[in-house]
Amino acid sequence: MLHLNRIFPDVMNRFIVVVLFFFCFQASAQNLRPNRQLMPNDSDLAIQYYQDGDYEKAAVLFEKIFASPNNEGYFDIYFNTLLKLKKYDVAEKIVKKQIKQSSQTEIYEIALGKLYQEKGDVNAASKIFNGIINKLSGDEFKIRMLANNFYRFENYDYAIQTFKQGRKIINNDKAFAFELLNIYRFKKDKPMLMQEYLDILPSTPQLLPQAEAVLSMIFEDKTDYQTFQAGILKKIQKEPDAEVYIQLLTWNYIQQQEYDMALRQLIAFDKRTKADGGTLFNAIYTFVDNGAYETAIKAYEYLLTKGKENQYYLQSKIEMLNTKYNIQTKGKYNIADLDLLAKDYQVLIDENGKNKTTLFAIKKWATLQAYYLNQPAKAETALEDAIKMPGVNTLEIGQLKLDLGDIYILTNQPWEAFLVYEQVSKQFEGQPVGNEARFRSAKLSFYQGNFEYSNGQCQVLKAATSQLIANDALNLSLLISDNTQSSSDSSALKMYADAEMLLFRNLPAQSVKKLDSIAIAYPQNSLADAIMMSKAKIFIKSDDYQKATEILKNITIEFKDGIWTDDALFTLADLYEKKLNDIAQAKIYFQQLITDYPGSMFSAEARKRFRNLRGDGI
Repeated sequence: MLHLNRIFPDVMNRFIVVVLFFFCFQASAQNLRPNRQLMPNDSDLAIQYYQDGDYEKAAVLFEKIFASPNNEGYFDIYFNTLLKLKKYDVAEKIVKKQIKQSSQTEIYEIALGKLYQEKGDVNAASKIFNGIINKLSGDEFKIRMLANNFYRFENYDYAIQTFKQGRKIINNDKAFAFELLNIYRFKKDKPMLMQEYLDILPSTPQLLPQAEAVLSMIFEDKTDYQTFQAGILKKIQKEPDAEVYIQLLTWNYIQQQEYDMALRQLIAFDKRTKADGGTLFNAIYTFVDNGAYETAIKAYEYLLTKGKENQYYLQSKIEMLNTKYNIQTKGKYNIADLDLLAKDYQVLIDENGKNKTTLFAIKKWATLQAYYLNQPAKAETALEDAIKMPGVNTLEIGQLKLDLGDIYILTNQPWEAFLVYEQVSKQFEGQPVGNEARFRSAKLSFYQGNFEYSNGQCQVLKAATSQLIANDALNLSLLISDNTQSSSDSSALKMYADAEMLLFRNLPAQSVKKLDSIAIAYPQNSLADAIMMSKAKIFIKSDDYQKATEILKNITIEFKDGIWTDDALFTLADLYEKKLNDIAQAKIYFQQLITDYPGSMFSAEARKRFRNLRGDGI
């Protein structure tokens, strides 16, 4: 199933739930000061015996402690010790004595009911519990306290019954929703958790992210989603204009990868409510995030039918072109389709003029011309003109110059590319765009076989504030240092650099052939892991994830101390999570990266992703 990153709000301050029985006892014992007449270590020793499972010894000490004045706080742990030993008569005598002596009879009555449950007298226990619940008043605080006391003695169903009875008394069927949600979640009671969310969401739509996160963690298979889907559809029949149910149904379809069904519901809702398309427009980003590009395009096409006056018209047109760009530039692309796409971008530019607003379209058009349609000269002219456009800020101009420098390489003007990179590097010294310019200069020198200069640039960049640039520079520096020890090594590295240059020119098939030829020309070369990593990246770009994972796994096995191993582990985990939908494997590789390579720049992100997949904080 797909997983969406959501935040679970902190509602625990409203109700103390999921407090383990043992810890409740331990806290009671530790927080109360023993009677001074007792040996100073009696309470600590008794608790230690309890923790060790030596209940006989613990019971002797707790009896002594509890018999002393002002030590009622030890009741829970002493009572539980007696239950462990099945000394029910002793426990019953103590509980009934407390009922007579204490004003907090409710707690001890629940304890007595718990005792009867342990003895197997369910009817006697039920009579006590139901009797307590029937005495409830309309005081919400007391309702919560009673439910919490049931929870304290692990009677979760009676805690639920308390809240439901409380709802009736105060005549509010939405009361105590947070508390009930937490209990249902703790019990993994999927039907009741679904129903509670369905009931509460219209009045508290801000809980939608929580509902999606929690349900995605407890749902086990498609059957759960289909059951939930039936419940949502029933609610929509009763409340067809409730937007939150449409959002929930959309999420439910997306979790099952039924994107067209999600779109159908969104369009139907938009038409039924005569809306402006806002709900649909926002939902399309989820389609794109999950790689459902074709569905996203259909959604944008629908929004375009609303006409140019609609507030989402222009943005929908822009996003539709960008989505088509994402589809058509992946894997094996079709020149004819890309040519049509370039013309669509040109139409957008012509309709809206060449300005800051259409700068994104100019850049996309230039990329298509340079790297896919074999027209780099046209791209060069377009970017040179864009740099001169009024209203473009300095940072954007810097980025445009970097793109222009890349195209100068394609048009066989390496010196012009070098000058542009140096210019941006000096203008934005120490800034991300400046570091990027320096790294591109280092890569250009690497392509040309000028390894010494390239390595010098990388040495400077290893201290860059951008972790990604610093890591890339470090890897390139190590690659050069490790493979220029002899003329044979340098020659093999030059072939590798030629292969990288072919990849830069968007000629992946030729790049793979060049990479494969290195081992033939130089059988003793030490570039095996670098070659494998480059090939894996090529296969990923062409959507051949199986070949990529095979290569990446070999890197992690054969080159445990290599410079690319942590990159390979992170890439593997990312592929399994986002492309292959194998969460179990993703967790394995994230965990291996965290454990074996704690100093990697990927470790922090790996730890975050691993915890999210495991469900921490949800």
